[in-house]
Amino acid sequence: MVVLFKISVWQTPNNQVLVNGASCKDPKQVQAGDFLFTGLHLPGNTSNPADYAPWGINPPHTHPRASEILTVLEGTLEVGFVTSNPDNRLITKVLNKGDVFVFPVGLIHFQRNTGNGYAVAIAAFNSQNPGVITIANAVFGSKPDISIDILTKAFQADKNVISQFQAKF
Repeated sequence: MVVLFKISVWQTPNNQVLVNGASCKDPKQVQAGDFLFTGLHLPGNTSNPADYAPWGINPPHTHPRASEILTVLEGTLEVGFVTSNPDNRLITKVLNKGDVFVFPVGLIHFQRNTGNGYAVAIAAFNSQNPGVITIANAVFGSKPDISIDILTKAFQADKNVISQFQAKF
């Protein structure tokens, strides 16, 4: 017997069907709903839709516990990530509808809509808890603030510039 699909069941019904030793739903009882997954915003789901306004961005951020795969559904996105120290090499690509791009785990990355219309993408992660750290928010919006002395040295910037950034976050 060739099995084209197998719908697993959580409880063994009286009329169980076994395929390779696994309990499956009787093929005569299979319905369209057995193949339906209900949307994206569910606990444990590892994918997220993203809508980008014209020239909008998803600012530099990182996912410390997951790689990300991004598929463009509509529009055009410029995407990029920065390799780790000491190279800190910027890798960028312009993606069009249907293109797919992978951001390695933990690396700082971003997306920008390069068009006058809206862009839509879907991101998927290889972890149920990828985490997200938006770089500017973390550095300039930490509670309590990171010392201005530390940030002026790290960014080689005037204290007034750092204070202005901290005030925005």
